[in-house]
Amino acid sequence: MITYLASVRQFQIDTPHSTYALAVVDEGYLCHVYWGKRLAPQDMTALLRLSEGPFVPSKNNRERASFMDCAPFEYPVSGTGDYREAAFGVETPDGARICDLRYVSHRIYNGKYKSAVLPHTWGNGCETLEITTEDKLLGLTVILRYTVFEGLDAIIRSAYLENNGSRDITVTRALSASVDMDDSRFEMLSLYGSWARERQAERLPLRHGKQRLDSLRGESSHQYSPFFALVRPETTEESGEAYGFSLIYSGNFLAQAELTQFCQTRAQIGIQPEDFAWLLQTEGCSFDVPEAVLVYSEDGIGGMSRTYHRLYSEHLIRSKWQYQERPVLINNWEATYFDFNLDKLKTIADEAAKLGIELFVLDDGWFGRRDSDNCSLGDWTPDERKLPGGLKPLTDHITGKGMKFGLWFEPEMISPDSDLFRAHPDYAIGIEGRPRTESRAQYVLNMARSDVRRAVWAQMKKILDSAPISYIKWDMNRQLTEVPSRTLWHSYVLGVYALMEQLVTEYPDILIENCSGGGARFDPGMLYYSPQIWGSDDTDAKERLRIQYGASLFMPPSAIGSHVSVCPNHATGRNTPFDTRANVAMFGTFGYELNVAQLSDEEKAQIPAQIARWHSISRLVREGALYRLGDPFRPSGYAAQMQADYDGWMFVSQDSMQAVFTYVQITAEANMKSRRITLRGLKPERVYHFSLGGEEYARTGAYLMQCGILIPNLWGDMKSVQIMFNAE
Repeated sequence: MITYLASVRQFQIDTPHSTYALAVVDEGYLCHVYWGKRLAPQDMTALLRLSEGPFVPSKNNRERASFMDCAPFEYPVSGTGDYREAAFGVETPDGARICDLRYVSHRIYNGKYKSAVLPHTWGNGCETLEITTEDKLLGLTVILRYTVFEGLDAIIRSAYLENNGSRDITVTRALSASVDMDDSRFEMLSLYGSWARERQAERLPLRHGKQRLDSLRGESSHQYSPFFALVRPETTEESGEAYGFSLIYSGNFLAQAELTQFCQTRAQIGIQPEDFAWLLQTEGCSFDVPEAVLVYSEDGIGGMSRTYHRLYSEHLIRSKWQYQERPVLINNWEATYFDFNLDKLKTIADEAAKLGIELFVLDDGWFGRRDSDNCSLGDWTPDERKLPGGLKPLTDHITGKGMKFGLWFEPEMISPDSDLFRAHPDYAIGIEGRPRTESRAQYVLNMARSDVRRAVWAQMKKILDSAPISYIKWDMNRQLTEVPSRTLWHSYVLGVYALMEQLVTEYPDILIENCSGGGARFDPGMLYYSPQIWGSDDTDAKERLRIQYGASLFMPPSAIGSHVSVCPNHATGRNTPFDTRANVAMFGTFGYELNVAQLSDEEKAQIPAQIARWHSISRLVREGALYRLGDPFRPSGYAAQMQADYDGWMFVSQDSMQAVFTYVQITAEANMKSRRITLRGLKPERVYHFSLGGEEYARTGAYLMQCGILIPNLWGDMKSVQIMFNAE
């Protein structure tokens, strides 16, 4: 619900459990008033302290700069006295970088806007506030947008820019959200990492100055995620306040918290300004700012995560696979790498079909003369040496076995050793006279160019029309370098979105899984086009506990591509029980990445049961509420210096009639008793039936959440158990 209190010019945005308030103050400045636990509609403008010094400019103009440097601006600009980090900035042809936005008007309406070029939330049951601000001297209009969806403690923020003046304006900074909070008692929860070690959770107290996460790589990156949360020191998984910030964008980003001289916190998220510029010519030229999603939770970090999961599952993913059960796949990459032929692929497919696997995915190496990663990107024609007759003999064989077929592409890339590059070297991003930097022996195509996109699409479409392709793995294995202009960084992302939009429009039934060297583009922007994203190239079950925990802080588990792979694991060399590998992979999309023909008879015998178990819980993973019962990043054993010795999580159905609990004993210890785990998310009065250790039990939800269940010592590292709960 959005209300406007005209007497004090205050806007109040209410969600089921939170209130966000802002107000128009002296001379038309727009200031942030409050964000926190829900309050009844009322005048809260006293919180702005406008009666204290420095006074508002109309009453004490000699101290205007003091007012500008401490007022809690809703969308702060630079150049007029606010020396904190700005959310918005421009440059005029004479080099001036001064902007002064003032309130003009507002409107409140049911529904929301739809961007023509950017991924965005969608759906019914929402209400939007649009506040029009203007720099009259520049003739620049900035419309701030706020949308709330019914039943969700989230606010979607963005902005729309339009030049109505007589001069060109270059936008140098256009963040999606900025919030000035009259508080300093926060810790910052964020995610860092690297290739094969993405989304490692870190929580540190705020200090004076700026604490930032960002990407300058042309993608959201392995190193940081476009998400952070401000939490109270006492906040836990299930209690205390958490303020989440997430960006629906897949390129360079900035996420920052600044603790100021007055112990106030300015939290911001949006496009990274360092390599950004956008020319707004006259004649009504406009620019869409990506959406940011702000979430408030008084039910801890878990409550924040569950809000993000629901919002992104229900109002961002738009594929037919949004709620549809996805097939259990097998990917040949770790089974064969580039070394395969038709017979080898048929052998894997035959064994997979016998075991009940439903989708065969042919990964890298099927096109051009791709015997290694040194060549052929951009030449999307089947390699007849490996696949005589092209894809059809293979797809005929696979579909004849009752399986679907999927294919790997890397549409954004081009190899120096490729027919496409030899014909069109200008297609690759670069600067004339400077050598291009290779990474994985490849360059990046200039996706901002429509002719480049047309050339790539023509090849992809020919392949998609030649065979019954049900799934695409869209990969991107390097970052951008030698980008010739600050405009191109954003134009590149828009070009990728345009090509993906063409794919999902012309082939709406295809299931798309996004990938970027594993998890380098694991961001909400990609969910708009692909309902699942490969979580990481590290498929080791122990490492995946951390990677998937971090991902689930803001992304729905149904989006996390997760597979069972061979041991010793190709990334870590670790051996993990086959059943645990499956249990951990069931946190996400579930599939296999190995040569089933080379598994032991014991392992093969487990696969049909694993698939059956997955189908029994897959709806819970897609639509249920996640409760994290363990933290693989924190000590939880008998001694404080120990690493976490267990991890656990639950998925609970929306009606709380069914749940599944997975427990992983990370480290075994001598003389270790059973561990008591208290569950979450159940209905206290209901009786739940479950099986544990060969015994059948019936316990009330209250008992399970207060007294818990006893998990025995499982005798071995990375041993696990999965328990189903069904209510009467």
